[in-house]
Amino acid sequence: MAARSLYHSKSALGAFFRRLKARLGAPKAITATAHKLARVFYRMIKFGSEYVDQGQEYYDRRYRTRVVSNLTRRAQELGYTLLKTPEPSPAPTEA
Repeated sequence: MAARSLYHSKSALGAFFRRLKARLGAPKAITATAHKLARVFYRMIKFGSEYVDQGQEYYDRRYRTRVVSNLTRRAQELGYTLLKTPEPSPAPTEA
């Protein structure tokens, strides 16, 4: 129940659950998130430490970095170069 309630959470665990739910479906995402929660609780109890949530933005930034590095490595293995395109500038608004 705790893992399922993370769907609307703005925490890193909530972002983890939403990403898995989109990819694997709800039942497997709930199981994986519950397993991750159990590991967090175990470490908190074993070492007497507090849980510090880094936040959804931190998790998304790390995930994006990991995906980009994997894509870059894969492109190099296939003989390609991955280039970042410039972000389009926002259109000026007229008042």
